[in-house]
Amino acid sequence: MSVDQIEMALRPPETPMVPYPPKYVDLKDGRKLVIHQVGREAVPTLLKVVEPLIKREADFYDIVAARVYSELLGFYRYRVKDEFVLVGTIDGVVAGLVNQRMVDQKTAMSYHTLAVKRGLRVGPALFAAKMEYSLDYLGQEEVLIVAESPHGLRRWMQEYDLIPRFDTWHELGGGPSFVLTKELWEKKKAEKNVGIRPVPQELLETAKKLIIPNALEV
Repeated sequence: MSVDQIEMALRPPETPMVPYPPKYVDLKDGRKLVIHQVGREAVPTLLKVVEPLIKREADFYDIVAARVYSELLGFYRYRVKDEFVLVGTIDGVVAGLVNQRMVDQKTAMSYHTLAVKRGLRVGPALFAAKMEYSLDYLGQEEVLIVAESPHGLRRWMQEYDLIPRFDTWHELGGGPSFVLTKELWEKKKAEKNVGIRPVPQELLETAKKLIIPNALEV
């Protein structure tokens, strides 16, 4: 086998996915958070955003950042099946990101929500966006979710009233899974899923610059 043939054999098959339509959220400080999907070409920039957090122990940023770094590499190197990445930017500066993947046509596997600018509810907006993508646009029926910090447990399990599914273990290991079903999402999304579409073209072009923040406000 040639090198190219070996590489293709190592890659998982890709399921066609409709693109996520970008949206923006009006923040309490008057600025706009633009949430949009990025491809593999954005990963080298995102790795530079994530890397400084790997040594930050507060709020379990170290384990979350290390895992996000690995997951982004897996996406970049075609070693994870059907993963997607959404990024939130403010004036083009990366404020946070989320990732998730399709397990099959029915089930999604939530990976991580990482905010690098806190105090503006960037994380909750991004988390809701990836739920919206899987349940409303990809037509899936449920998302499996775990938390790695007390903050995450309060944000996702309690605020969304997630359903325990303790007979199902999540890919991230740790605690057993909770699930957000399509039915539960329909009850919660009017409150949780904020954002406005379409995004003005100039605002979207600025968002796509993916500027690395000078300082991480976490």
